[in-house]
Amino acid sequence: MAAISDMTAGAERRKFVRRLFKRKTVVFGVAVLTIFVLLAVFAPLIAPYAPAKLSIVNRLKPPSLIHLFGTDEFGRDVFTRTIYAGRLSLLVGGAVVALAAVIGVTLGLLAGFFKQLDTPIARLIDAMMAFPDILLAIALVAALGPSLTTVIIALSIVYAPRLARIVRASTLVIRELPYVEAARALGVSTLHIMTRHVLRNLLSPILVQGTFLFANAMLAEAGLSFLGLGVSPDIPTWGTMIAAGRQYLDQANWMTLFPGFAIILSVLSLQMVGDGLRDILDPRLRKDL
Repeated sequence: MAAISDMTAGAERRKFVRRLFKRKTVVFGVAVLTIFVLLAVFAPLIAPYAPAKLSIVNRLKPPSLIHLFGTDEFGRDVFTRTIYAGRLSLLVGGAVVALAAVIGVTLGLLAGFFKQLDTPIARLIDAMMAFPDILLAIALVAALGPSLTTVIIALSIVYAPRLARIVRASTLVIRELPYVEAARALGVSTLHIMTRHVLRNLLSPILVQGTFLFANAMLAEAGLSFLGLGVSPDIPTWGTMIAAGRQYLDQANWMTLFPGFAIILSVLSLQMVGDGLRDILDPRLRKDL
C-alpha cells in the first residue's frame, strides 16, 4: 500500500510540474530566476574583478568587452558589483520569507484555531497592516540601526501579517471541517491536528504568497539601500548602486540602468512564478485553465 501511495504521489507531482510549465510566463520566470541564482552562487568564479577593486584611471568607462556593464565613479566594474548585489538580494529575500513564514504562520494558526486568541491577534495584524510597508520598514530599521540583520528582521515583521491573515482565514474554515472534528473525537492532540490536518492543507496558499513576499522583500531591500538605511555602503546592493548612479545619469547612465534592470527582471520573474502557482493550486482558477 505504501508503494502504491508513493507512486500515486509521484504521478501527481509530475502532472503538477507539467501543467505548471505549460505556461510560458512560468517558464520564463523560472529560467530568469535560475540564471540569477547561478550567477549569485558562482559569482567568485564568474565575476572578472573584485567587487571593491578601485581603478580611478578607468572611472566612468562605458560598457565594453573589458567592462561589460561599464565602470562606476571609482572605476569599479559594474557587472561584478551587479552580480554580487544579486547575492545579497536573494539572501535577504529568502531569509525574510523564512522568518516571516515562521511568525505569520504561527500567529495565523493560533488566531484561527483558538477562539480566545482570535480577537487580540487579529487586531494586532490589522494594526500592523494599517501602516504602509516601506514606512514601517524605515521606522524599524531607523530604530534598530542599519545592518543586514536589521533589514531582514524589519522586513520579516512588515510582511508576517500578510501571511498571518491568509493562514488565519483558512484555519477558521478548516477547523470546522468533519475530518478535524473526527480527529478531536478520537482524542488526537491539538498540536497534531494543527500541524498534520490544518497546516498541511495551507501549504499551497503559503507557497504562493511566499513567492510574492520574496519579490516584495527584494524590492524593499533595494528601496532601503537607496535611502541609505540598508546594509553598509561598502557592500554592493542594487539600491546603493542606483543611488550612486543617479548623480551621473547624464554621463554614465549604465550605472543606474543595469542594477535597475536586474531588479525589474528578478521581481518580475518571481511574480510570474507566483501567478502560475496560484492559477494551478487554486481550484477555482484551475477550472478555467
